Amino acid sequence: MAGFFLLLGIVSRMGDMSFLGGGKVGIVPIIGLIADSEPVIGQIRKFAKDDSVKAIVLRINSPGGGVGPSQEIHEEVRKLRGKKVVVTSMGALAASGGYYIACASEKIFANPGTITGSIGVIMQFVNVKELIEKIGVRGMVVKSGDYKDIGSPVREMKPGERKLLQGVIDNVHGQFVGAVAEGRNLPREQVLAIADGRIFSGEQAKERGLVDVLGNQEDAVAEAARMAKIEGEPKVVTPPKKRFSILELLRDEAKSIIDEALTHSRFRLDYLSR
Repeated sequence: MAGFFLLLGIVSRMGDMSFLGGGKVGIVPIIGLIADSEPVIGQIRKFAKDDSVKAIVLRINSPGGGVGPSQEIHEEVRKLRGKKVVVTSMGALAASGGYYIACASEKIFANPGTITGSIGVIMQFVNVKELIEKIGVRGMVVKSGDYKDIGSPVREMKPGERKLLQGVIDNVHGQFVGAVAEGRNLPREQVLAIADGRIFSGEQAKERGLVDVLGNQEDAVAEAARMAKIEGEPKVVTPPKKRFSILELLRDEAKSIIDEALTHSRFRLDYLSR
């Protein structure tokens, strides 16, 4: 009977490669606009706590997104350095905030034609002053301070307001440059020279030290396994796909539309490729 239970235990653990002296490589997908950091951070932490996951590959296919979410994911990746191997695999697009996240990893893989770079910050406003005047509408504001309605769509921006916003942009841009310089071990001046929002192909990015290796996701997984000293073929694990009901999909879509309307209209800083 004891032998039966021993055999049962062995069979139940055969899916765990670490039991056989191997290990797992976890894939964390970062897809589309980066607007919410929680799902990605949650998955990173789950893999970080799993002793059988020896390495993590960030699969990035994103034009970037909000500064805050990009920085939060970047910081979570940076915390893992020295604890677990973290490698980035770039898909078709890994620009701006997508690149910000990638530069926190130990090694970056890109396809020769991957669009990446776009190191910069953008804040966008819409001015409809002339339009509303044509239809006889006037905007009125009661405010507690001179800058409380900065970026208002119903009036022209004042020089002092533009100067204030430019100062914020320059500060956040400096944070991006610093993150790239630190993550890629490059002189700050070298990063500044190309941190004007320009994009690069994967091949061009490699020439400038922004990317380490030209290769696909399978190459990144193989290298992550090698760096983590996984013997044999690693087991690749991906996050389970979340199932949504129709009601949940409608609710999330409505929330997304409302959030976008509220946050994108004013004061949203983006690491975003345009």
